Amino acid sequence: MSEPPIERLSRSQRRRVVAWGLLRALISAVVLVTLYFVIPLEWFDALPVALAFVVAGGILVGVSVWQVIAIIRSAEPGLRAIEALAVIAPLYLLVFAAIYFLMVHNDASAFTQPLTRMDALYFTVTVFATVGFGDITAVSNTARVIVTIQMVLTLILLGGGVRLLTMAVKHGRGDKPDEPVES
Repeated sequence: MSEPPIERLSRSQRRRVVAWGLLRALISAVVLVTLYFVIPLEWFDALPVALAFVVAGGILVGVSVWQVIAIIRSAEPGLRAIEALAVIAPLYLLVFAAIYFLMVHNDASAFTQPLTRMDALYFTVTVFATVGFGDITAVSNTARVIVTIQMVLTLILLGGGVRLLTMAVKHGRGDKPDEPVES
């Protein structure tokens, strides 16, 4: 197997390629967070919660599939995987933050306090990081169900998502998948 294209570059060219990839990843994350704070979310109010979940899940799955395909097709799949994480992880967090924000917008008693967009994002990240400071908690059954779904999906995302991206990088590089070891 030939060496990856990045290995054929000079040290300064490699640094430039990596720096550009990291910059694209940073820009992607900043754009997503900015959109979360500036896009009017209130138009989602008309959607039933179940439909909002389906739409949000569809967007997240669609973007994830698109990112995996981009990794596989990339000349630099490892670097492209970093960019994919910089899109998928913030998108995942922002989807839940938007859901929590809209829940409080529709039912002020869903959480222990009203949530601004920043509060909703803060709560989402504390659930994601499993630290749960306790300053904001879900009160209504609907809110608790959605928080529980976020916790379960976080475990799946951390385990299965990272594995999927790793497999996409290996496939993009042309590596053989891990074969089981016989005893």
